Parts: sequence; structure tokens; C-alpha cells
Amino acid sequence: MSLATPLARRSQTATTIGVIAIALWSCLALLTTLTEGIPPFELLTLSFGIAFAASVVILGRRGIAGFSSWRQPWAVWATGFVGIFVYHGLYFFALKAAPAAEASLINYLWPLLLVLLSAFAAGEKLHKRQMLGALLGLAGTAFIMQQHTPVTGAAMPVAGYLAAFGCALIWAGYSVINRRFSEVPSSIIGGICGLSAVCGLICHLAFETTVRPDFNQWAAIVVLGLGPVGMAFLAWDHATKHGSLATLGALSYLAPLISTLLLIAAGRSQAGPILIVPAILIIAGAVIATTRSTEKVSATRSIVPNE
Repeated sequence: MSLATPLARRSQTATTIGVIAIALWSCLALLTTLTEGIPPFELLTLSFGIAFAASVVILGRRGIAGFSSWRQPWAVWATGFVGIFVYHGLYFFALKAAPAAEASLINYLWPLLLVLLSAFAAGEKLHKRQMLGALLGLAGTAFIMQQHTPVTGAAMPVAGYLAAFGCALIWAGYSVINRRFSEVPSSIIGGICGLSAVCGLICHLAFETTVRPDFNQWAAIVVLGLGPVGMAFLAWDHATKHGSLATLGALSYLAPLISTLLLIAAGRSQAGPILIVPAILIIAGAVIATTRSTEKVSATRSIVPNE
């Protein structure tokens, strides 16, 4: 039992650190809308470049030794690259191709997918509560898409919705797979941000026309790079490696609610009261799906004290 207490405390601390990432991501959609007019890959390049520069400054204080954590197998780099670069490429595209509040809600299917994938990875069967939660989440997504049928006279932004769902699937998968690299220091994230910035620049030069940001756009990009892109990734990396994935999945549903409210309060979304319906469906689905998982994790830990 003496070994279980330090491990339990470590897990609780890591999960708490994950809440920092969730709080920062609540501002991600709003900050992205404040960069309106900046092409997706250009935005990715600039924000990740800032996160990379910040990590170089911090790690560089120890000299060359500060970058020793970047010597990792290709699988570590590949996992981080797909999870971070591909996710954000799709995310920035989704928020520019579809209404921000709606794309953000669809993207936040990832906590639900995180719980389902973590159960699958552990070789567990899905429970009825998890299935019900998944159905409610899908119902919420379908409700959002239904608001853009031809009856309303507005074309459905299918590409934006698909990109948002792709974000959810990729981020959930990355968070589960990242658990396998629990011994890799989280400072590796700085290097992955640099790699993402380089690849983003290549894509930008190949597919987009450069737009020079104005002062307000630069301010949003800097905050984006230091907060939701930089610090948030470090916190999430540590949390997914050492914390409770089920608890993180449940807590993550605070983000879409806060994110949507911020968009509406800032006047960056035309979302009306009708958006409350899919928000309730998606969030309720997450709560239903994660409650049992969290209880099971607690029960397992009490039965296996040395876990």
C-alpha cells in the first residue's frame, strides 16, 4: 500500500495539470477567429513557430544538455507529429470553413472518443453507458449539421464538419497512444512544435497566399502560440502519460461549453439558443460515458494496490 499512495498522488497531480490544458483550449476557438483572414497553414506556422521559439529559450538555458530529451525514437516523433500537426491543420481549416461554434462542438467529440478508445486499447468491452454516450454525442453532431440543410437556404459546410470530426478522432487517438511513451520527457513537445512549424510553412508556400497579419492578428497569434499551442501541449502530454484518461475525458467537456460561451460573448459567433440542444446532447453523452469508466478505474486501483 505504501507504493500505491505515491502513484495515486502522481496520477492526481498529472490529471490536475491536464486541467490547465483544458482551460487554455477553451480559448482556442476564440483566438482562432481573431486571426480571421490568415490562411490555416500560415496560422499554424506562425503559432507553432512561437511555441518552438519559447521552448528553445527555456531549454537553451541549460545549453546543449537542455535538448537531450529530443533524442527519441522515430515512433515518438511520428506520434507527436500526427497528433499535433495534422490535428491543427484540420482544426484551423474547420474553424475557417464552418461556423466556429458548431465546428468547435464537433471537435469536442474527442473526449468521448478518448474514453471509448482507451477502453478498446485496454481490451475492455464497451458498456451500455458508453454506447449510450456515443449515440448522444453523434446525435448532437447530427443536430448541428441538420441546421444547415437546404431548407434554411444555407449550404452545409461539409468539408468543415468533416475536418472537425477528423480533429476529434486524431486527438483522441493521439492521447491514447501517447500513453505508451510515458518515459519520454514532455519537453519533446518543443521539438515537435518546431517540426510542425516547418511542415506548416511548406504547406503554406505550396497551397496558400501569404497574408501579412495586422497588430491585432499578431497579438492573437502570439497568445495562441504561448498558451493553447505551447503551454497546453506540455500540460496535456504530461497528463496523458501519467494521469487518468477517463477523468481527463470527463473534465474536457468543460472546454466546449466555455469555448462556445466565449465565442458568443465576444460576438464571434452567430450561434443562437438552438445551439444549446446539441451542446447538451454532446456533453451529456460524455458525462454518461465517462462516469462508469472513472468509477471502474477507482475500483481497480483499490483492488490492485500496487498498480
